[in-house]
Amino acid sequence: MQSLCDHDVDSLAKQFADWGFKPIQAGKLLRAFYDGDGAIDWQELHLGRQLQAQIEAEIKIRLSHLFTTRISVDGTSKFLLAFDRGGAVECVLMPAYDPIRAAGCVSSQIGCAMGCDFCASTKSGFERNLEAGEIVEQFLTLRRHAAACGRRLSTLVFMGMGEPMHNLDNVIAAVRRIASPEMGNLGFRNITISTVGIIAGIERLAEADLNVHLALSLHAPDDQTRSRIVPTGRKFSVAEIVAAAKSFQERTGRVVNIEYCLLEGVNDSDEQARALADLMDGFRAHVNLIPYNPIGPGLSGTSYRTPPPAKISAFGAILRSRGVVAHIRRTRGDDVSAACGQLREMMA
Repeated sequence: MQSLCDHDVDSLAKQFADWGFKPIQAGKLLRAFYDGDGAIDWQELHLGRQLQAQIEAEIKIRLSHLFTTRISVDGTSKFLLAFDRGGAVECVLMPAYDPIRAAGCVSSQIGCAMGCDFCASTKSGFERNLEAGEIVEQFLTLRRHAAACGRRLSTLVFMGMGEPMHNLDNVIAAVRRIASPEMGNLGFRNITISTVGIIAGIERLAEADLNVHLALSLHAPDDQTRSRIVPTGRKFSVAEIVAAAKSFQERTGRVVNIEYCLLEGVNDSDEQARALADLMDGFRAHVNLIPYNPIGPGLSGTSYRTPPPAKISAFGAILRSRGVVAHIRRTRGDDVSAACGQLREMMA
C-alpha cells in the first residue's frame, strides 16, 4: 500500500481520475497534508464522503512510526523511524542559534555500503534504498517536532545514513516534494545533498537543476590517506572528485561545502592543511572542519581519536591564512549519538 508521501500532485491527480473523481482535488489534499505536517483534518477539507472513503481504503496517511526519541543536553533530538516496508533509520533535529529556527538531517538509505572507517552508519552494512515517500516522512517528522518546540524547520541536509547518490532517483523525487510550494514548501535553496564523491551522481544532480547545495565528504587532501579511511577513494581520486565539485558549482551557481572530519594523527597535520589549501586554490568552496565524533572501532578495527582543540584551531588557521573559507563545526548531540557520523539503525 502507498502513503500520501509516495505521491506528488500529478500522480495523485491521476489516481483520483482513475477512481472517477476530480483530479483538481489532489492538490487540495496534498497542500492540507503538508501544511498539517502529515496530518489531515477531513472536516476542513470537504472532499466528499465518497472520495474520503476511497482514499482511506487505498492510501495510508503514513508508512512509518516513531520507534524511539533521544534528546541531547544541547537540545538536539534524534528520532528512530521504523517503516512498514521494513527497516528503520535515524534522523536528527538541531535547534539553531536563532530561537525560532531549526535544521534537520535525513537519511537516504537503511545502512550504508560506503565503508567509511570513522562512520557508524556503515557498521551494519547496506540493507536497502529508501523510497522517496520514506524520505519525505522523515522531513514531516522533523518539521512536526520543530513546531512543537516553537521552531520552524528552515534547512535540511541529506547527511544521515546512506549515500544519496546511490539512491538519486528517490532523493530527487523526495526533494521536489519537500521543497515545492504546493507540497512541503521548504525551498530548494534550503536543502543540501552530500556525497563521498560519486562523480556520476554529482553530474546527474547538476543536470537535475534543482538549485540545491552539494556537500562533498573529502576528509583527506591526498589519495593515500583518503583511500585508507574512505574506501571509495580507491575508485575516484581526490583530483577527480574535486573537479566534479567545481563543475557542479560552475553549472549551478551553488557554493559547494567541503566536509573534512579531523582524525588525530591521520589527516590533521599542518602539511595536510596546506595540501587542502592547495586543492581549494581558485575554488570558492566552504570547508567545514568536523571534529571526529567517537563511534568505537571502525570496520578496520581502528579506534580513532578527536584532535585536541588547539590542533583543530591551528588546522583552520592555516586554511584561512591561505584565503580558504573554513569553519569549525560545533559538535551537537554527541551525548545521544546524534552527531555527524554516529547515526545507525538501532532498534533495540
